[in-house]
Amino acid sequence: MKMNTVNFRDGKDDLHRVEKKGEVMGVCATFNEKYTCCNVHVLRSVHNCPFECSYCFLQNYLNDGVTKVVKDVTELMDEVTEKIRKEPERLFRIGTWELGDSLALEPGTGQAAELIREFSFLENAVLELKTKSDRIDSILDIDHGNRTVISWSLNAEQVISSEEHGTASLEKRIKAIHKVSQAGYLVGLHFDPMILHDGWEKGYAKLVDNVFSAVHPDRIAWISIGSLRFNPEMKKKIENNYPESRLTCAEMVVGDDAKVRYVKPLRLNMYKHLYGQLKKHISDRNLVYLCMERWDMWEKVFGSRPESINHLDYLFAKSLYGRYGLGKKEPVIDNYQ
Repeated sequence: MKMNTVNFRDGKDDLHRVEKKGEVMGVCATFNEKYTCCNVHVLRSVHNCPFECSYCFLQNYLNDGVTKVVKDVTELMDEVTEKIRKEPERLFRIGTWELGDSLALEPGTGQAAELIREFSFLENAVLELKTKSDRIDSILDIDHGNRTVISWSLNAEQVISSEEHGTASLEKRIKAIHKVSQAGYLVGLHFDPMILHDGWEKGYAKLVDNVFSAVHPDRIAWISIGSLRFNPEMKKKIENNYPESRLTCAEMVVGDDAKVRYVKPLRLNMYKHLYGQLKKHISDRNLVYLCMERWDMWEKVFGSRPESINHLDYLFAKSLYGRYGLGKKEPVIDNYQ
């Protein structure tokens, strides 16, 4: 079926089921050697998103704004299994969220449910479904084999209401977190992007308390922390597409990865504040990491850092094996070089 190229926004409400074309599994596109990346793999099975986050990079990235999902999950899984079998001693983390929300389209597609079932049979892979929705009812009764992590992008209530248009409210996300945890899923928490706003300290402190009222730290597979960042050319698009947003008014600089970010002292203050709130609830067994930050920021926030991107990938595998028995056997660092 031929589809005309449309604006990313105009294509949000028109869903197309498409054939798989070429390779769809790769490394996260944000990879940059100057910054510490978690080395997650992505399965590009969803294209575009029905939500309207003012900071979303898709408004700058998509040249074909049609909303698409790959309709044949068997073809997706054939590529996944072929690639992970080449490194059987390595544990792969594979997410579907790079070009869209993993669950926002689920009521109409059923793709996530099929992937959950397929991943339940894989020994050396974990599926991550990341969302800002609460569309989880259709996956609660699936036999997931403890090999799917349902993750949420989380933000302070004020940010959700002002910048994450059309997404589930914080209250609804919290209830969904509780439901999937009760269904036996592991949960991922992504406090990213942290956004400067009036009362941000109280807003993020309240957010953390609300999350841990709904889920026990033992069920949390990983936690990420990051802050607002975007390509310089996206500034004008944000201002044009979301004229009420104040995102571009903050003091920001261009980093070595060519992304615009808050100045380092501000980012450090925000990260240390959030991590301090997290430590009230979690233990040393919980894996917490910074998304796309330099090694010196890690040391200032956590007091330590991974030796390399590959080392961080190994630390994920070590944590998942030690806490949940995921992976064929205890990971060896040489398999992550």
